[in-house]
Amino acid sequence: MNSVENLLEILQLKHLKDNQFEGVSETVGSPNVFGGQVLAQALNAAYRTITNGRVLHSLHSYFLEAGHLEYPINYDVSIMRDGGSFSVRRVTASQNDEVIFILSASFHKEEEGYSHQIEMKTDIKQPEELMSWTDVLEEYGSMLPTKIKSFLEIPRPVEFKPTHIANPFDKVDLPPYIDIWFKLKGDNADIADLNLAIRQQILTYISDYNILSVALQPHASKAHWGNLLTASLDHSMWFFREFDFSDWLLFSLETPSTGNARGFARGNIFTRDGVLVASVAQEGLMRPIKK
Repeated sequence: MNSVENLLEILQLKHLKDNQFEGVSETVGSPNVFGGQVLAQALNAAYRTITNGRVLHSLHSYFLEAGHLEYPINYDVSIMRDGGSFSVRRVTASQNDEVIFILSASFHKEEEGYSHQIEMKTDIKQPEELMSWTDVLEEYGSMLPTKIKSFLEIPRPVEFKPTHIANPFDKVDLPPYIDIWFKLKGDNADIADLNLAIRQQILTYISDYNILSVALQPHASKAHWGNLLTASLDHSMWFFREFDFSDWLLFSLETPSTGNARGFARGNIFTRDGVLVASVAQEGLMRPIKK
């Protein structure tokens, strides 16, 4: 999956009957279904039941079981409320009659009100000055640890450019924050006509990349992907303003706390000119593997 078209094919669900839909999976380098895929597919199912033009403003979800790549995922949407201003949907995802994921999403009609936002960092490098994951693979692939190299070799529809790339062989603890630019691959003409609902689904898909990795950074002298059992436990997002994918977006992440084999991370997504688009929060499992 290395294009926007491929991604849209994965996110667009097959309608079964009533408010029931079915999706297929594509690996991102993990043996299980990528959490961002389930999030975005569940959002696609929820949006398919919104007929009053309301727009997603928040979602909250829990990952209950690992998803199997080879089996289809069934999404069942419950219409919880269609009020005067808000519509709420609950989506249950299952495989082989076992619930693997639940999501609640709230949609809001357009209204006028007060507005403010926090500022984006101004002292970070621009994407043109940075190496992408693809660049790292091409330049240092032969020197990378096997698991990292295998992960970077998976084709993706998104390009990522961290503002700092840590040397995996340096066993030192790192700051509790990271900043990562990202952009959809391909020509802007391919994404110019995407409506807001699809753009939100794509952003939800991307939001599950990188977020748990920041919780490892303060423990990088000891912890890494090879000696931890990791999994997303929950995921929440809040959408604030219009955006598109014509330019790079910045995901600024921080980890306020880790403990009890769990890591908590949160982040803000900005346009290049500093407009705050969305905020994200996730807690994930970080269980040391005992030899």
